[in-house]
Amino acid sequence: MSTLYPLRFKTIFKDKIWGGSKIKTVLGKDYDPLPNCGETWELSAVAEEPSVIDNGVFAGQDLNALVKTHGAELMGKKNLERFGNEFPLLIKFIDANADLSIQVHPDDTLANERHNCAGKTEMWYILAADEAARLNVGFNKQTNKDEYLDYLNKGKILDLLHYETVAAGDVFYLPAGRIHYIGRGILLAEIQQTSDITYRIYDFDRKDAKGNKRELHTELALDAIDFSHVEDYKTKYEAEENIPVNLVDSKYFTTDLFVLTDEIELDYSETDMFRIFVIVEGDVMMTTEQNKSDLLTFGDVVLVPASVKEVLFSPLGEVKILEVYIP
Repeated sequence: MSTLYPLRFKTIFKDKIWGGSKIKTVLGKDYDPLPNCGETWELSAVAEEPSVIDNGVFAGQDLNALVKTHGAELMGKKNLERFGNEFPLLIKFIDANADLSIQVHPDDTLANERHNCAGKTEMWYILAADEAARLNVGFNKQTNKDEYLDYLNKGKILDLLHYETVAAGDVFYLPAGRIHYIGRGILLAEIQQTSDITYRIYDFDRKDAKGNKRELHTELALDAIDFSHVEDYKTKYEAEENIPVNLVDSKYFTTDLFVLTDEIELDYSETDMFRIFVIVEGDVMMTTEQNKSDLLTFGDVVLVPASVKEVLFSPLGEVKILEVYIP
């Protein structure tokens, strides 16, 4: 039997100028004594803030240390060869009580050149949204650097953006380079590359508690932005009960959605890769040879090592689960 087992982590809470209370009131995560919580890092290998294991014999050890000692067993041989001792994904929950800044992330080439780290491609799964809540993904027409700067310098950048009104279950894939912002009233799960590099383009002229505006990265963003227009920015999918439905399939990560009403056993004996499960609705019992049974509830995130080959899910009512992996 593997020495590793499904791993759960201590939540990292972050107060933000735009943060609210849904992390507590909807997800049930207590961020006291912070005044609010804009986002949580549920699974992080960012060097400055790695996640700390919260269950089993490895409790108290951080994820990066475990990768160094159990690399292939945790990540799988191919992922270890590809990423070395750097766990490649970061899982967050974000609560926007106010509009986030308009921003963009660099791709691998630019991020490595400027910051010696990976770029940031990500996806969003909407967990909850107030009525008429909307977000921005991309531009509303094909544009270019000169036109973009003209809109930005005239204070009309909002007129160049594409907006989507959202509801729970909506999915958006954001490759590095796609301009975006999360609008107020939205709670979402974010799956992304392990990177904390963001170029802030416009911050709605807001000020912090000391009366200061946040730094903008106008010049840095120029080389990162993809100025193309996409016909349909929202991911289309049809959920089906008790079988995986693919939401995102990219070189950075694959994400499938399970809508479970019946017990299901997942067999990973023919694969060699880690899996991340994010509970986005309902409660479920997860059973493995290594960890017996564990109750997972809405908002829980668990990392199943590559060495764990069978996972049994027994839903308590209908449950929705995101499965994330790198094939």
